[in-house]
Amino acid sequence: MIPKRFGWFIVVALLLVMGSVIAACREAEPVEVTRIVEQTVEVPGETVEVEVTRIVEVPVEVLLEPAVAHIPFERQWANSPHANAESRSFTNWDGTDDQEIPISCAKCHSTTGYLDYLGVDGSEFGVVNNPAPIGTVITCEACHNPVASNLTSVTFPSGAEIHARGAEARCMECHQGRASTATVNASIERAGLSPDDEDTVSEDLGFTNIHFYAAAATQHGSLAMGGYEYEGMLYDGRFDHPAPFTTCVDCHNPHTLEVEVIQCATCHENVRTASDLVNIRTQGSMADFDGDGNLTKGIYFEIRNLQEMLMEAMQRYAVEVPGTPIGYFNAHPYFFIDTDGDGQISADEGVFPNRYNAWTPRLAKAAYNYQVSLKDSGSYAHGSKYIIQLLHDSINSLNEALSDPVDMGNARRNDHGHFSHTEASFRNWDVPGAVPATCSKCHTATGLPFFLEHGVNISQPPSSSLSCSTCHDNLGTYSIYEVEQVTFPSGAVLSIGDPASNTCLQCHQGRESTVSVNRLIGDTPADTIGEQLRFLNIHYFSAGATLFGTEAQGAYEYPGQEYIGRNPHVPAFDSCSECHSVHAQEVLYQSCTTCHDNVNSAADLPDIRVRPIDYSGNGDAEQGLAFEIKYLHELLYEAIQAYARETVGAPIVYSSAQFPYYFNDLNDNGIADPEEIDRANQYNSWTPRLLRAAYNYQYVAKDKGAYAHNGLYIIQVLQDSLADLGVDTSGMTRPTASVSD
Repeated sequence: MIPKRFGWFIVVALLLVMGSVIAACREAEPVEVTRIVEQTVEVPGETVEVEVTRIVEVPVEVLLEPAVAHIPFERQWANSPHANAESRSFTNWDGTDDQEIPISCAKCHSTTGYLDYLGVDGSEFGVVNNPAPIGTVITCEACHNPVASNLTSVTFPSGAEIHARGAEARCMECHQGRASTATVNASIERAGLSPDDEDTVSEDLGFTNIHFYAAAATQHGSLAMGGYEYEGMLYDGRFDHPAPFTTCVDCHNPHTLEVEVIQCATCHENVRTASDLVNIRTQGSMADFDGDGNLTKGIYFEIRNLQEMLMEAMQRYAVEVPGTPIGYFNAHPYFFIDTDGDGQISADEGVFPNRYNAWTPRLAKAAYNYQVSLKDSGSYAHGSKYIIQLLHDSINSLNEALSDPVDMGNARRNDHGHFSHTEASFRNWDVPGAVPATCSKCHTATGLPFFLEHGVNISQPPSSSLSCSTCHDNLGTYSIYEVEQVTFPSGAVLSIGDPASNTCLQCHQGRESTVSVNRLIGDTPADTIGEQLRFLNIHYFSAGATLFGTEAQGAYEYPGQEYIGRNPHVPAFDSCSECHSVHAQEVLYQSCTTCHDNVNSAADLPDIRVRPIDYSGNGDAEQGLAFEIKYLHELLYEAIQAYARETVGAPIVYSSAQFPYYFNDLNDNGIADPEEIDRANQYNSWTPRLLRAAYNYQYVAKDKGAYAHNGLYIIQVLQDSLADLGVDTSGMTRPTASVSD
């Protein structure tokens, strides 16, 4: 009998024994091995099941089953691609003369090479020093060793170092591809081609292959630069799936490598099996990326259609520019000469001697991205928008050289604002690596939830975009944070009456107000340049402030004037979510047609007009209210420039493209010339009168839907700004009632 107090000693002994069992599996002849058997032993007062050992002689083919039964996760691993000894991933070198896996491949195609790369064998970390023997797969010890477990970062082929820890980093070391933007550019340079040689065929230029399953490169997007990124274009960074599924091993079983589909079904109701994953399409991806008008199909199919469009563009280009037809075949080197010109590569054509040999830089870049999109079969889940951007840019590049370009007229490269990873609203802080507390609430995925929970803002890491969890406090039920009231920059505490729309108001309220402008001006005389004065920027899309009018005082309101309050519109459409698609942010213009019979599309919205009153004094009382505002807005800019030139003596110019928006008009031509749009040339000759008018001009410019949110309030603000600058407004009609138009 074995005393129970010795149980832990037995467990340790068994772990050592298991190692000998696995090693014995490699022997060809029957051998004596330690077999683990179960035995019931009597301990005073109880019966205990324990494992003991016995030496037996067994043939090698029956050794695996006991090991599978007792080594954690071995059965799962044994059925995974990492253990498939017949896979080409591990047998590709069996027929070579030297019978070894070369240094360039050993890291990811053998356990020996991976351990060599990690330096577990005592060699230098990050370098494979020796070829690896054939006949190995990826075994337990490749991932389960002290070095792999403590990895903190991974270096990609582009040279980018991505911070990741432990289990995630182990996966990323091999699932990162073998090429990048830099690799493609280097191949073009080696061929002696310059940026002016985009369409020059070179026999020294070949195809660059990303390699298989570069999932980490897809997931990290532009941070890793695994795709070919075209100069001047912005690309998605890391795809941040909502927690708790943010790393490789959160979504994939680390031993079987299979997707944990049951976890996906928590949020994606249409997912029951792995085959359903291709049908996933979230509300954060409601742009028509391929232009076919179908927004219900899975994002996988958007990518597949774009792949077909890219292949079509490549084939048109190959015929029209280098004059050698091209096709794709799933065998190295993948691109071959389409000898019969039928658009397909047959088995006879898909042979190495017939490899494609008429590469131009433009075609090589597009072909690389085509391969990038294919070789990560899960790209639609790992980083779909990055792949979509690569495909779009490749097609558009080829189109530049085509007499008959592929039609991209209805295809969208980027998603809508809240989910557009390339917008400056999310990319502005990539270099510093942190979004300051003053910006994090509205420019990170985590900022708003933190603010709602704690009532304060703190610095947050940059986000690819907003995420589902930014507005939804429960991703199982998709309930939205209950926000009962919102504090505006003026100090006003307001509620739209709908908790969901109040969530919108947290960010769409602007950052300044009448209060802050007056605070800055103090008692400075109206036409005196104040050293303390600087331009105050309302910020973007302050729709909530416009909607509430004088209740929020978002625009500058002049003393002695009365202003319209909240625009009530009509009861069925008096909140954010009743007029806008909450995910695409687009106006639900179809609902407008109930009352406004001239609205048949979103483009018709500026034409809406209820009352035929000539507010602007331009003689047209029938034009849409948006055009009344546009006319007054243009008059205000003219007045601002005239005042700055004639009263201040320092000409001013405005550019919507760059902060701080107002610059010195050095040549006094009234135009923002490129050399003038420079932070060092910002306008600093502010008087209170000029500052108030410039603030209101920017306020109207930054709320593109101001005419609908509260058009009459905006007209009041513009007219009062004009009057304060000395413009005669006697021919205009100033709105007085709190009614909509």
